[in-house]
Amino acid sequence: MEPVARIPFRIDTPRGRLRGDLRLPPRGPGPAEGTAPSGAGPAAAIVVCHGFKGFKDWGFFPSACERLATAVGCPVASVNLTGSGVGADLGRFGEPEAFATNTFSREVADLEAVLDGLATGRLGEAAVTPVSRIALLGHSRGAVAVTVVGARRPEVRVICTWAGLADPGRYEALFTPTAEARGWAEIRNARTGEVLRLRRDVVDDYHAAGDRLDPLRALPGRGAPLLAVHGEEDEAVPISDSRALAGAADDAELLLLPGTGHTFDARHPWVGSTPALERALAATARFCRARLSEEA
Repeated sequence: MEPVARIPFRIDTPRGRLRGDLRLPPRGPGPAEGTAPSGAGPAAAIVVCHGFKGFKDWGFFPSACERLATAVGCPVASVNLTGSGVGADLGRFGEPEAFATNTFSREVADLEAVLDGLATGRLGEAAVTPVSRIALLGHSRGAVAVTVVGARRPEVRVICTWAGLADPGRYEALFTPTAEARGWAEIRNARTGEVLRLRRDVVDDYHAAGDRLDPLRALPGRGAPLLAVHGEEDEAVPISDSRALAGAADDAELLLLPGTGHTFDARHPWVGSTPALERALAATARFCRARLSEEA
């Protein structure tokens, strides 16, 4: 069986450049994750969104995208959102002002641009097979964009969240009187030690949007089934957020992983998978495959 192929792409938007990768499932026989080789097919795709301080090449994302492409049998797209702060070199926060002024509305618009490209068969200059059935996977803060977009796009058949954030309003707490006085909050990157600035745009945008950026308002009445996966020892997003997401959806499955945290014990740089990540991947592959097939 051939390896997973990776097609880099770039989409220019009014907000900046989206840099991404589309991974194509291997051709030829050979079941993966206990599945048959036929899969969901090229007319289906999975789109993966990173979270706060995340990026498409962080830790488990490249491996997870390859594994999902193989297991589900469809292309998998992952992107650096325009407000991620990660620029052309892909490995560091080279665009600090983009990070500082990022908003949930911006992330929603970025995700919409990727879905529009998949629908038309054009991810920037990269020509791809047009897609009509989509699964969305968001980690941490990325859960907000995938639930909001997934609730209003009929081609979205599956919504998956890993350690998903349900309350975008939590960013208000970062803006202490000291942060308000200087005009920005300090965000420390635990991996590199660098301090990033976050301006109040993220809070002002959320308040201005009303209910439009609230996952718990978006999900009720939406037909797409939801899978919420959360580590029981998550130190960044409380497990109650995934309980709330699952409770808001009409058709939901909640998977709680004991003894693991926000990234399912995976690290960056990537050194290999973990038992918790394997459980998350297996559940996500099964959930997506069952609901992305033409029959579903």
